[in-house]
Amino acid sequence: MAEGKPLIANRPIQIIVASGICFATGHILEWLSFNPAIVTLIFMIGAIIAGYEIAKMAYRSLVKRHTIGPAMLMCIACVASFIIGHPEEGAAVTFLYYIAEFLEDYAEHRAKRSIKSLVEIAPDTARVKVGESEEIRNVDDVNIGEIVIVKPGDKVPLDGNVISGSSSVNQASITGESVPVLKEIGDEVFSGTVNEDGYLEVVVTKKAKDSVISKIVTLVKRSQLNRSETESLVEKVAKYYTPVMMVAAACVALIPPVLFGQSLVDWVYKALSLLVISCPCAFLISTPVGMVSAITSATKNGVLIKGSTYVEEMRDVKAVIFDKTGTLTEGKLELSEIVVLDDCYSEADIVKIAASLENQSSHPIAQAIVNYATMNDIEFVEIEEFKNVPGKGIVANVNGEQYYAANESLIDSSSFDISREDINRYSAEGKTIVFVGNAEKVLAIITVSDKIRDNASEVIADLKNQGVQTVMLTGDNKIAAKSVADKIGIDYVYSNLLPQDKLNILDTIRNKFGDVAMVGDGINDAPALARSNIGIAMGAAGSDVAIETADVALMQDDISKLPYLFSLSNKTMGVIKQNITVAIAVKLLCVVLAILGIITLMMSVGFGDLGLTLLVILNSFRIGMVKDPLF
Repeated sequence: MAEGKPLIANRPIQIIVASGICFATGHILEWLSFNPAIVTLIFMIGAIIAGYEIAKMAYRSLVKRHTIGPAMLMCIACVASFIIGHPEEGAAVTFLYYIAEFLEDYAEHRAKRSIKSLVEIAPDTARVKVGESEEIRNVDDVNIGEIVIVKPGDKVPLDGNVISGSSSVNQASITGESVPVLKEIGDEVFSGTVNEDGYLEVVVTKKAKDSVISKIVTLVKRSQLNRSETESLVEKVAKYYTPVMMVAAACVALIPPVLFGQSLVDWVYKALSLLVISCPCAFLISTPVGMVSAITSATKNGVLIKGSTYVEEMRDVKAVIFDKTGTLTEGKLELSEIVVLDDCYSEADIVKIAASLENQSSHPIAQAIVNYATMNDIEFVEIEEFKNVPGKGIVANVNGEQYYAANESLIDSSSFDISREDINRYSAEGKTIVFVGNAEKVLAIITVSDKIRDNASEVIADLKNQGVQTVMLTGDNKIAAKSVADKIGIDYVYSNLLPQDKLNILDTIRNKFGDVAMVGDGINDAPALARSNIGIAMGAAGSDVAIETADVALMQDDISKLPYLFSLSNKTMGVIKQNITVAIAVKLLCVVLAILGIITLMMSVGFGDLGLTLLVILNSFRIGMVKDPLF
């Protein structure tokens, strides 16, 4: 269908209307007992109008792909109908089949329009600040580091960071959430989001082709190549279905007349009905139309699925594994308490030592301590012989003396006097403990805490209601991990894990439950995401790595879309199962009725092809109605 034209101006519509008028006129004249030759001529004109396009499809299939496609079967049925004296049936075959093809094309164009609508989210031009003035420039001509102006009501033209102003920005095009988000200096904004009420100046951090929305469009297009097992199976069945039905039609046409002396015309007519029934169009589109509908619907809801295979596999997931920090919790650790155990040191001294040690680490706990020191204007000191013990802590020399900032596992085998009562108390509160000490003793205890996500309990409860087991992995000690798990409602907890332990635990969980999905940030958890059946990355809007590494990417930095993802998968596979079942059932029914002579050729193509195609498309559109269970 041509874009931007009135409906009647589209060539397919014109063909359907013209052929339909001839088809209706022929029946009216036949009912009025008009001259049979003129009636046949009118039916023939109608058949030619629609049949010309069908004949071209048949020719292309025969010449380019060397296959006898459905269009060729329809041409044979049409011509044979006229030969055996059923012109109205010949006209019906081309007219109704053309409508069925039109509906298939419509479904395909609808999917393409969904992708096109994503492309059109990002504006083509940007207001670029040049000195004290501004100039309108194509987004492809704007370089990284340049400043763009975004006025109220404008779309953000390119990904970047706010350097001036503040405003509410609607990020629904990226995250699927319609509630505007306040953006201030230092905050990241994305191309295609809408500035609602304030004035913003944004420094560009990515070229147009590298923006988040561009990556989403690319991956949605690529997702259509990543086919599910159901799609592949349907195509294999359809490949053999048509030849088998053609042989069956030939047998029906020849065996009764040759062996039993019955009417050749009657059995040829029945064979033609089998020919049109052998068209596998509705059966073929039963799966891809549903999958495309699911993927595009998910994208609009802030969930990026990289292929129909993952839509299908989500239904088989028996357990979801969560990395605790930044997934079940907000991942914004804060220093909550400092307990000094040696009177020779003040709180500032302890923070100075700990922050100096942790300054070279990117771990969230280290960053919490460093941020606290920075906010309290505590200076860092030079360190020497820095050593990072993975999963345990930091050891380094400060002013010639060795210090450490570590968790319990690093000093567990030492002779240091540690109060087990204090450790248990902090752990029960869900706090993470960092021990600061020197070669002689523990000097202080620093506790760091992370807030549990507000909707974590609801998400876990919803997953349980859908029959999914929940598992949490963490490097925290057992008591702290259990405290968080109990508050949220997690089924299984694995604690005191080193980074490399996660892969082994993942295999253990898969052996216990079956298919598993891993939820993480896509960066530190990349190996585990890759090893799981379905890798789900959070906060993908701000992470290129997350978009590239995961099978499914939640564009927003929260887990509220997980129940929606499971609901979407179950709904999609349910609809596809309905499509396939109905398509097979109706085809088989039509075969039996055609052989018995109960249905006409026109009814065969009307119910067995056009009706089925329309039913499959309308049923698939229901997938887009799936809502987030938490909203």
